[in-house]
Amino acid sequence: MRPDYRGDRLPCPPRTPRIAFPRFRGYAPGPSLPVPYIHPVRILSVSDLHYRLPHYDWLVKAADDVDVVVLAGDLADVVSPVPLDVQSVVLTAYLTSLADKALVVASSGNHDLDGPGATGEQEAGWLQRVEHERVVVDRASVDTGGVRFTVCPWWDGPLTRDEVGAQLAEAAADRPDLWVWVYHSPPAGTVLVRDGRREFPDHDLAAWIEELQPDVVISGHIHQAPWAKGGSWHARLGRTQVFNAGKQIGPVPPHITFDTEARTAHWFGVFDSETIALG
Repeated sequence: MRPDYRGDRLPCPPRTPRIAFPRFRGYAPGPSLPVPYIHPVRILSVSDLHYRLPHYDWLVKAADDVDVVVLAGDLADVVSPVPLDVQSVVLTAYLTSLADKALVVASSGNHDLDGPGATGEQEAGWLQRVEHERVVVDRASVDTGGVRFTVCPWWDGPLTRDEVGAQLAEAAADRPDLWVWVYHSPPAGTVLVRDGRREFPDHDLAAWIEELQPDVVISGHIHQAPWAKGGSWHARLGRTQVFNAGKQIGPVPPHITFDTEARTAHWFGVFDSETIALG
């Protein structure tokens, strides 16, 4: 189990035009990869919905107004009375509904793990089995509108951690204008790791950011970070901007809307809102 683990662990058992969504797992540089046509892209990001179905209902409606929907981990909730295998069926239906409207980029969090994968370490197998050409999940990258999204799994041990490092290095080749990582846990060295009492830093992510310098990292995991003393919904690590929308009750989940044309990130925090510049 990863040393910075936090939370419960499941026991093992005007709207911009629609654009093409080329998907790839792994990446090999070379002339065969088409240079993406750069469109303005509107991205709606949430995390830690934890099987709160009214928030998913809101998200499906909100997807009408964006090009990409990002879910940065903890789609499910292992402490829910609803079994995870039932949750996965419902969540798959929501992801499919979202993908009928927008490109969906979804990474796993610690609540999404449902058993050992090929490495013997825990993974979100149900998320890997979602079948829709516009649902991009763990271990995959996708280019759209001059933006590359690289989607990282929640790693539960050293083998998956090493796979994530290799995935990020591979996706760095021939990177486009804007490279976005979706990774559930926030990096060490930022205020996004604070919950008001303790810090939960991901040192591996911080090292990968220092090495590869993505433009944006979208995370979650620390629900209280935007409202905690000394915390925030955004931070900078070197040249990389890191974001965490947080988690709150209410009919509308905390969320961040990115506009690549205006170069802005707007946070709706239920009780607060703020807009900052990208870059």
